[in-house]
Amino acid sequence: MSDVEALQEEIAALRSQLAERDARLAELAASEARLKVALLEIEQIKMQLAVLRRQRYGHSSEKLDGEIVQLELRLEDLEENVGEQHAANPRLDGANDKQSNPRRKPTGRKPLPPHLPREVVVHEPQIVCHCGDYDPGRLTKIGETTTEVLEKIPARLKVIRHVRPKYACRRCEMVFQSPAPELPIEKGRPGPGLLAHIAVSKYCDGLPLYRQAGILAREGIDISRAVMAEWIGHVAWWLAPLAERIGQYVMAQSVLWTDDTPIRTLAPGKGRTNLSRFWCYAVDPRPYGGAGHRAVLYRYSADRKGVRPQGHLEGFSGYLHADAFAGYQALYRPNGRNAPRIQHVACFAHARRKLFDVFEATKSPIAGEALQRIQELYAIEEEISGKSATPRRAARQAQAKPLLDAFHTWAVAQRRRLSSKMPLGKAFQYSLSRWDALTRYIEDGRLSIDNNLSERLLRGIAVTRKNFLFLGSDRGGTRAAVTYTIIESAKLNGLDPEAYLASVLDLLARGHPISRLDELLPWNFQPQIAAAA
Repeated sequence: MSDVEALQEEIAALRSQLAERDARLAELAASEARLKVALLEIEQIKMQLAVLRRQRYGHSSEKLDGEIVQLELRLEDLEENVGEQHAANPRLDGANDKQSNPRRKPTGRKPLPPHLPREVVVHEPQIVCHCGDYDPGRLTKIGETTTEVLEKIPARLKVIRHVRPKYACRRCEMVFQSPAPELPIEKGRPGPGLLAHIAVSKYCDGLPLYRQAGILAREGIDISRAVMAEWIGHVAWWLAPLAERIGQYVMAQSVLWTDDTPIRTLAPGKGRTNLSRFWCYAVDPRPYGGAGHRAVLYRYSADRKGVRPQGHLEGFSGYLHADAFAGYQALYRPNGRNAPRIQHVACFAHARRKLFDVFEATKSPIAGEALQRIQELYAIEEEISGKSATPRRAARQAQAKPLLDAFHTWAVAQRRRLSSKMPLGKAFQYSLSRWDALTRYIEDGRLSIDNNLSERLLRGIAVTRKNFLFLGSDRGGTRAAVTYTIIESAKLNGLDPEAYLASVLDLLARGHPISRLDELLPWNFQPQIAAAA
């Protein structure tokens, strides 16, 4: 082969390499363009989610939850696409962070939680010295680089074998043996940790028992749905006294938040379901810096008759944050010459919701102005959140009261111009017909402008009921209310509900005195004492 031919072949090879490089660069540029579009859409969806979450009181909660879920699913899909592109082109990883949002300040990764156990794997380098002869004594450690990786150890069941040796005295024939361990289910196989996991998975995570049975079956554990259902009955029995004690604490407070949500219950023999209710009664002193504890009581009823909340609140007196449900009205009436024992605090979020629906449908400037006036009231609430009751009341009297007076005068004038059959007229009438209750929150710094607390505490039930579809019986509803009371009160007090439930079941099974039941309340619970026990 001549020199010319060799040179021509080398040129052809270089051209082929350049063409491959150009193709890779074109592919990388296309991937970068797709990544930029995906990152831009991710930022837009995040902004939409932030707006929806800030203005949650603007829609009915179920409608808004649906919109948020749809956006979160789209966001999840886009983020998965970004991860897939990074895996295909590692050079893209982190290259577009600044381009996707140039205003965002660069931030490092959050450190992994320090309470997690650490497993150390040391990767020693291969030593190849230029000295020729390797001598370990000449090596000096000048530093190290650490990379922490979060790993998931699959949950595994284990069998705890309780062995009780039996001894006999050869002389007196006395027999000695330790008593059987005290378990939540006598002569049963589940430990308190397994019972807590099943209960939290059902009521907190929305996993029906038949699904949990399938998950256990994948690990080779055959536990039927019927057996787990019986275990849930035992759990509710153990927790009932503690839930009752939480209820006594809640009803002894002078400020409550309440709401209800529907749930379907089977009607045996009728071939259909009945529309039942879960009610919640909550206490939260944090917004006004109070010294009490956060707690919530759940109650179940087979219907939504007014006698239900009236019975639940029979021993309560004070302020009640509630919606406009007619069943509450009997609670607000004077008792003869005595003032009513319960003062209604209406929800400005509900009043705003009526106006928002009209504005969303018609873009009415009157509805828009009403929304702006309400927004000014919420801005005051944001400024005083967390302050004690006295300065909160003072700020409301000085700032919110003039706004409310002007709002009322303006709303009355607008209402006179509108037909009572028009949606906007109905929205104004909703607020004006309960104006005293709507503005009662400025009288006491402990009160809230809305009832969003109780709506949030019912949202978990509203989501998980889509998995349950219905309850099996009224008795099942009562059991669920007991368990919800324990789980949600634990969450309000910053506890892991599963760990808390396991410890409580273990202590109660071991004979924790009923006279010291208050020690097990979520706000009194001390995990280190439970672990020692």
